[in-house]
Amino acid sequence: MGFTIHWFATAPVALVLSAALVAQDRTSSPAQTADEARFRSGIDLVNVTATVSDRSGRFVPDLHREDFVVFDDDKLVEVTQFSAERVPVSLGIALDTSGSMAGTKIREAEAALDRFAYDLLDKQDELFVYVFSNFPLLVQGWTTDRRLIARALGDIRPNGGTAMYDAVLRALPLAAEGRNPKKALIVISDGNDTTSHAVIADVRRAIRAKEVLVYAIGIDGDADTPTRRVPPTRIPFGFPPTFPPLGRGGFPLRSPQFGGSGSWSRPPFNAHVNVNALREMTDESGGRTEVIREAQDLDPATAGIADELSKQYYLGYPAPVTKDGRWHTIRVEARNPTYRVRARTGYTAS
Repeated sequence: MGFTIHWFATAPVALVLSAALVAQDRTSSPAQTADEARFRSGIDLVNVTATVSDRSGRFVPDLHREDFVVFDDDKLVEVTQFSAERVPVSLGIALDTSGSMAGTKIREAEAALDRFAYDLLDKQDELFVYVFSNFPLLVQGWTTDRRLIARALGDIRPNGGTAMYDAVLRALPLAAEGRNPKKALIVISDGNDTTSHAVIADVRRAIRAKEVLVYAIGIDGDADTPTRRVPPTRIPFGFPPTFPPLGRGGFPLRSPQFGGSGSWSRPPFNAHVNVNALREMTDESGGRTEVIREAQDLDPATAGIADELSKQYYLGYPAPVTKDGRWHTIRVEARNPTYRVRARTGYTAS
């Protein structure tokens, strides 16, 4: 693997230093520069994605390479690659389909993600969809066909617990395999993890090892359907591929997320969203966590993420260390002290 890195800033402007931009020449096409950067990053480049905003939280446009200062392990490095062009995104969606999401929450999530896919992303952007209740389930692999995304989201019936950590661990490797230069994952959930085998430390380690921007939207409020608290049911992570039984396409024939019955079903567990856990997943990656109070706010929240992904700066610099397998910190600053830069906090040189 190369020393590639991605970062994002706060709400308004994004600085994306991604493994897809090699040409300093702004006349090069995004696709061409992306391919060149991916090749060079595998040799000697650290690539980063970042977001820049002003004091009002608005994205800052029209910045240049000279407007940034980058440190690797607290040592100043020279940025040799830069671009403000939008590059295609490979974007994964991980949606909570536990029992507490039933009713308004799941309807609003489906509507927001439908608009997100159809109206807010570029046609070149590819997506996949994971859902998770008692266990994570891939319901749609990589595709640019928005009809397939809408169909996958439309077949969901919330039920069961919340295996969020397991879902993120499953989704991250797939997101990292995306064909586009920028890779991201959006997690939408309304509660605490209750059924994962993994813990938050496992998720953080996995995120550090991947060049994937992680975003999270937490819905902090009660479900609009009655629920009762029950002890969490632990489902072994890494369950055999034949359990539950698989049908065409490798998907389980029966799943509580799709109204199936069996031992995987369980009464819904309702709890306030674990904001700290969401932030632990997103902040080091260069993404961010947004907490909303009403399910109706999912649409503006996803729209804000789409806007951020489209307004980015791309920076790259020669890797100052060998592939020693260790964690190295990155810090990106704007020369204008009134600007805030959000970016990935480091990379594993492997």
